[in-house]
Amino acid sequence: MIKITPLSTAFQIAKKISFQQKKSYTSIIVKLSIIATAISVAAIILTLSMVNGFQEHISNKVFSFWGHIKIESVSGEPLVQNDTIVNQLLQSSQNQIKSITPFISQSTVLSFQQEIEGVVAKGLSASVPIPFLVKGRQLNNSKDSLMMEIVLSDAIAKKLNIQLNEYVKLYFLNKTSVQQRKFKVVGLYHTGIQDYDQQFVMIDIKSLQQLQNNFSTIDGYTVTLHDALHIDEQKNKIQAQLPHNWVSTTIPNYYPQIFDWIGVQTTNRNVAITIMLLIAIVNLITCLFILMLERIPMIGTLTAIGASNGFIRQVFIYQASIICWSGVVLGSIIGIGLSLLQQHFGWIQLDETAYFVKTLPIKMVPIQIISILLGTVVISYISFLLPTLWTKRISPAAAIRFD
Repeated sequence: MIKITPLSTAFQIAKKISFQQKKSYTSIIVKLSIIATAISVAAIILTLSMVNGFQEHISNKVFSFWGHIKIESVSGEPLVQNDTIVNQLLQSSQNQIKSITPFISQSTVLSFQQEIEGVVAKGLSASVPIPFLVKGRQLNNSKDSLMMEIVLSDAIAKKLNIQLNEYVKLYFLNKTSVQQRKFKVVGLYHTGIQDYDQQFVMIDIKSLQQLQNNFSTIDGYTVTLHDALHIDEQKNKIQAQLPHNWVSTTIPNYYPQIFDWIGVQTTNRNVAITIMLLIAIVNLITCLFILMLERIPMIGTLTAIGASNGFIRQVFIYQASIICWSGVVLGSIIGIGLSLLQQHFGWIQLDETAYFVKTLPIKMVPIQIISILLGTVVISYISFLLPTLWTKRISPAAAIRFD
């Protein structure tokens, strides 16, 4: 019996038959399998990057507009500003809370020349930056212009043909009377979410408090966190410190329609990744079976000269490993490369009315990608064991005669 060193010899045989130069179906099959595996891996990476990008980008849009948590009264009645409670929440948050700002929202009618539009005036402190500002400037905090400035969405401005520095009128229903206020348009914002862009205008909160003749009442507080990951934990901590008639609500619970849609993307991602993994594994198993069928004479020869069944299995496992790792590495390069190109150049454009974003967003999480790639390799190795068991049934004499 010929003594064979399994580890080195099996690998050398696998490498030689995988990349041999002479005319053979083996080389073609190996290359096609590597390409198919690479496409599956690249598709998985792109799917992860795109879904991560969508979820983060859209979530950040909503959080930037509304904050992470709202504090309001249980009955929906106005609150009285309470700086003591605000300071207490900030001090006990262990630096998790970025800011707590009061707000008032009131329905109004915007008038410009002969055009009118029903909108919601969102009153904010003039010191709070207006998110998604695309043109003009923030509200001015000076006393001279404190109650005279407004920031519109570019959608409303375009619809009513309003330019920067022009004046618009807002009509408010105050009990039984209608009050008019004149505002100068100093900025335009754009979120890409139609429900916001076509509905909200931003003014200083004191303008609305003046209408109510009470500068201490507000609709509630907006709580902005440093990290949305701890939103539920912070919401519970805040609730425990609020008066009995105040309630804290997370923005995902306040606007479930958007966040439910975001959550569906996770399900779609998992289904797509599962399909890609199955395609890659089926491709590798099929490839290995074909290679083994083509190498039946070699199996018989190795068996006849004393090679054990374990050694023969190692040859084909090494061959499958070469295909698997080559496909994974190539697919990683393609997937990460395409993701980086989209991230930096934004070539793929989307319908913003349907997806809330103009450019396909990309976010790559290294640990996530590494886990998927290692998981693909491990599952593939387990799958390789099944076809290699078939080598036990091959008779040396029949294999040598096989053509």
